[in-house]
Amino acid sequence: MSETELKKISEMPADSLTGANNPYVPGRELHYAAKLTLHRDYDTDLDPVTFEVIRHALWNINEEHGGTIQRVSGSPVAMYALDLNPTIMTEDAEFVYVGPYMQYMSGVADTQVKWILEYRSDNPGIFDGDMFLANDPWVGAPHQQDVMLVCPVFWEGELFAWITNCLHQYDIGGATPGSFCPAAESSFDEGISLPPVKIIEGLEIRRDIEEVYLRSSRKPEMVALDFRAQMVGNSSARKRLLELIRRYGPATVKGVMKKIIADSETSYLEKMARLPDGVWQDRTYVECCRPGDRQTYQVILTIRKKGDRLIFENEGTAPQDGAMNATYSGWRGSQIVAINQLLCWDQHFAPAGALRHIDFDPTLGTFTCARHPASVSTAPVQAMEISLYPTYNAMSKMIFSDPEMRRDIICIGGTSQWPATIFRGIDQWGESYGYILVDPIGGAIGAFSHADGISTGGQARTPICKMPNIEHTEQDFPVLFLYRKEVPDSGGAGKYRGGMSAESCFIPHNTESITQDTLSSGNATPTGTGMMGGYPGATNEYKYKRNSDIQDRIDSSQMVDDISELNGDEVILQLRQVDFQQQPMDVYSVVCSAAGGFGDPLDRDTNHVQMDIEGNAVTVEAAREIYGVIVDPDTLEVNQDATSKLRTETLATRLTGYSGTPIRCNGEIVMHVTENLDLRRDTGDEVYCCAKCQTEVGPLGSNYKEHCIRVDEPVSKSNLLIGEPSRFIDDTPEFRQFFCPGCGTLIENEIAMCGEPVLMDIHIEK
Repeated sequence: MSETELKKISEMPADSLTGANNPYVPGRELHYAAKLTLHRDYDTDLDPVTFEVIRHALWNINEEHGGTIQRVSGSPVAMYALDLNPTIMTEDAEFVYVGPYMQYMSGVADTQVKWILEYRSDNPGIFDGDMFLANDPWVGAPHQQDVMLVCPVFWEGELFAWITNCLHQYDIGGATPGSFCPAAESSFDEGISLPPVKIIEGLEIRRDIEEVYLRSSRKPEMVALDFRAQMVGNSSARKRLLELIRRYGPATVKGVMKKIIADSETSYLEKMARLPDGVWQDRTYVECCRPGDRQTYQVILTIRKKGDRLIFENEGTAPQDGAMNATYSGWRGSQIVAINQLLCWDQHFAPAGALRHIDFDPTLGTFTCARHPASVSTAPVQAMEISLYPTYNAMSKMIFSDPEMRRDIICIGGTSQWPATIFRGIDQWGESYGYILVDPIGGAIGAFSHADGISTGGQARTPICKMPNIEHTEQDFPVLFLYRKEVPDSGGAGKYRGGMSAESCFIPHNTESITQDTLSSGNATPTGTGMMGGYPGATNEYKYKRNSDIQDRIDSSQMVDDISELNGDEVILQLRQVDFQQQPMDVYSVVCSAAGGFGDPLDRDTNHVQMDIEGNAVTVEAAREIYGVIVDPDTLEVNQDATSKLRTETLATRLTGYSGTPIRCNGEIVMHVTENLDLRRDTGDEVYCCAKCQTEVGPLGSNYKEHCIRVDEPVSKSNLLIGEPSRFIDDTPEFRQFFCPGCGTLIENEIAMCGEPVLMDIHIEK
């Protein structure tokens, strides 16, 4: 880690109970009690067959671990949202495997283990049969509801490895049932926050610690079951690992672990050697940090590459405020998700080797890296999501120049800000409940550099996630779904289209009313931005009709296809509106933000646009307005001549007002920088050029956008489904487009608040 990061970390509060004095620093000497012996012996001469057998066994142990938690817990969070993740680490807390569930949970598991080694190895000590419970976000949990259970694995008296898991608990206290607290002003308004405590000793639960832990919960019996699911998960994985050691020997198993990490490092280093040095940035926003707030809060993500080292920074991000914040651990864990998927996917969730060469340099006191005691209970649906998704854009631009890695690019996906509805009350069995609607997990996958994204394909951060069946939600909670559907035109336009998102619509059922809180961002400003000319996906949206005629429709056996079909009083729900009552005739619809597109929409194959229309992914209006494709509304066939004419006119319109003389560079191509931007060398100088017509758009070292034709449009022009931002915020977001001055090709877009400077998203260093 850089000297700057070490300095900034040293400025954190020194109280070890906050955990803020000890974020994990790569390469830092690990301190632990002398009475604790770590197993260091491992074989370096492994035959390939043995290596593969043990490697797959370790993967299966970890995967079974997650499945065990699902089956034992039975919680909707575990079963449907898969809001959990298991991890295997070496004795000194390097990742061997993280699970394919909610990846940012494992992204902070090593910080917990490092903290336990430093602060628990002497008192109360770390022994065989122990497990430590922790949910303190300033030590390593994403937020208080994500409870970790950390299990050391010993072999013949030596600490051999660590097995951990993390599970989002049903309710751990706080002002709001379910423990998402959208009106909190500090962590003191939220659920219990425990630094690592020894809750299991000699494989037996310590009743005193468990009772302290459960005391804050409104549903202690459900939390106790979640905890036991985690305990069984750790215990079964521990047993399997010990069986593996007995069969093959500790040195061989440890050797396989070390080789998995070494292979990960080798793969990472080979990739870095193929990429240029430089700086890549992305900018986005969070809206409304507390009830009644109408402000926007800037997020900056910077990636610096120098040789084989990457540095991640968040400088320029708005200060911590209200209830939107995340801790250092949450921010770091979010970055590791993107690192895993774009740089380490071929290593099967083994990022440790790459992390040996990656620094995280946080600016403390920002809302993505907040100081204690900031409110952080909503971190995963706001600050952590907004920390993760810009990384996809910045890192994708970093790797684009390599033809092989270019195919790994993925645009920002759906639900890049979660449109939460937090509901509570008395359920159909007369019992109290509090929960969050899980449907937004369906998300959407962003466009690729060579293919369309995947509609309602889930969230990339949770590769095997799935939406719950409507019937499962209706079984667990007092709601009745009227419909759930994909939303046409929601996916970001582009040469390759982003995936469509979904809309869920429901009413209370078998209950007098439901108390609701909204918790959202990205309703005024799109956060699923496109890339390299691609347009953003649609924003989140709440739709609400009070005193509707839904009962008349039900009585007459008429299906409802859309909330707009119903009569009733339309209500605009604000983004942090708390404690409003949904009555049985009040209809509530939640629309998730969709995924970003890739490349200039005018480059999209007209046959693909026609298939989009036939598949109800794109409307005839959007085909004309955004893709420049004329489709007969009756036959749904493309009029090729009219389309060619319209696209030619659109390119000419993009050049309107440009009075300069384009300069074309015929020199050799040094690098394909983005889809529509090349770096060429001409008489010794290197210049950015349009990839289609070779028009120069600035010398190397400049911001190419400053040399393009810039057109600023209302943000609604970026997607037909985006409404008027002033409903929710006072700032004015705008859709900036940067066109080639030679041919009118759309080189890049950006979403920014009016008056803010143009972002320099790419700075190649040669």
